[in-house]
Amino acid sequence: MSLNNPEPNISKYFANDPPSCFDSLTEAKGATSQGGPGVPETYLSYDYLGNNSMEQKPAFNVPDSVRDLWEPPTIIPGVPPSNLTMPGVSVATDLTDPVQDAVGLLVDTAEAQQRKLLTPDNVTQDERGLRELIENGCFRSAVNLTARLLTIKQQGFGHAGYPVKHSPNSLQLWFTRLALLVKLGQYEIARVEAEPFGSLSNPDVFYEFYHPDMHSDRKGSMAPFSFRLLLAELPIYLGTPRLALDRLTELLAVVNQIRSYYSRATVPQAKEATEFWSVRETRVLHSIVNCALAVKDFSLVEQLLERLVEGSPAETQKRNLISAWGRIRLQCGDILGAEKKFAEARRLKDG
Repeated sequence: MSLNNPEPNISKYFANDPPSCFDSLTEAKGATSQGGPGVPETYLSYDYLGNNSMEQKPAFNVPDSVRDLWEPPTIIPGVPPSNLTMPGVSVATDLTDPVQDAVGLLVDTAEAQQRKLLTPDNVTQDERGLRELIENGCFRSAVNLTARLLTIKQQGFGHAGYPVKHSPNSLQLWFTRLALLVKLGQYEIARVEAEPFGSLSNPDVFYEFYHPDMHSDRKGSMAPFSFRLLLAELPIYLGTPRLALDRLTELLAVVNQIRSYYSRATVPQAKEATEFWSVRETRVLHSIVNCALAVKDFSLVEQLLERLVEGSPAETQKRNLISAWGRIRLQCGDILGAEKKFAEARRLKDG
């Protein structure tokens, strides 16, 4: 687990996605007023590598065609697809504040009411209200508000299994809800609600599935890339890291293919597009390192860290990677190997 921060850092999922009302999730560090108890983090989180150094870069100035690029499944004209994405909220009741529940049980109800927290009823019933809840660390209330907003979109409780039209906004809502559920340790709810999305490969989560007038002829994935990363990582939290390793390896293959395409292409902004997808490739590699540590495949960890260090353009990021490498070796009992990595990190700092 991370030596510095036991909380799952959901901000990593939001790096390099287009600006949206959900960006506050990346800024809610340390806010735990309603976040519940800490849950184990994977071994090599972004905080472990130096306070999300990749996420501190300015947003990439790339067009939507670069950001959304993902090959949709083949659709046969005139034949309706059988594999549609039909999600729904899986719990009929709101998540409650565990501290307030405990005070009410151990002391009395009146005392429990003294704990003042923002609830969905205290904010506007829209994205602005969701942002306010997240900014104040009221993550359970934020989950409850996502249920209300998804109900408006015909994807609330009892709607699982029914066809529905998706949009970038609805998929971003689902992504935010699942990320919050993981942060709160509500893994079983997250598992059930994530299942209909699969690997986001069904045709109805792509712009091409809908009439061009609906989305101004946009093409590619309506779901943010970070949603794909979250779904691939989810088995880590469910105790099946080898499944996560398989999913992340598949994700890495696609990302590598797209990066290679832009590195050879002569399209406008090819250089920026290559760098943009290189950062996404690095994020997937970080997650694969987590999985490799979870299954104790230290040989793979060494290979991947060497690849990450060699591909790191920033000196500070390279130093943080090497330092993390040393800590991992220390956890494995390789004291001599850890000392070598720490010394290498110090030389980079002093140099």
